[in-house]
Amino acid sequence: MSAPSIPIRPTIALIGLMGAGKTTVGRRLAARLGVPFVDADTEIEAAAGCLIGEIFELHGEAAFRDGERRVIARLLNEPPHVLATGGGAFLDPRTRANILEKTVSVWLRADLDVLVARCRRRSRRPLLDRGNPREILADLMAKRYPVYAEAAIIVDTVDGPHDAVVDKIIDALAEAPG
Repeated sequence: MSAPSIPIRPTIALIGLMGAGKTTVGRRLAARLGVPFVDADTEIEAAAGCLIGEIFELHGEAAFRDGERRVIARLLNEPPHVLATGGGAFLDPRTRANILEKTVSVWLRADLDVLVARCRRRSRRPLLDRGNPREILADLMAKRYPVYAEAAIIVDTVDGPHDAVVDKIIDALAEAPG
């Protein structure tokens, strides 16, 4: 299916928990819209010169979040693109305000079973290394979902084709005011 004609004005920022599909959906959405895709985690690793897990291990989560805030602020001043943010980025009040002001924020909402299944497929999840992944994700959902709900657009993502999620986002963008 071809995308409706919707010129991308501001950057589209994808938010949500790890496993929601921000990177996979983001790449496909950017391709459909004909704009660059940027993964904030990749940019943070490039800026730090090490992997996110190493930042957590060597410097702690607070240092990681500080770097994340700075990198995302820089990315939001670049030409329009699709930005996949880290799962905790939107929780930072300054980052959230910046995203809400400068982007169209899209929360990729997923249920616990989908997140657990997807997170099992990738080993680089520093927050899940601290115990039972299902319990950790449930706790993160309880804490983060009320904040994620501030996003301009909410799209439910299920364990199915990522292109269906891209279609939902494009439809929501076409219907969005402005």
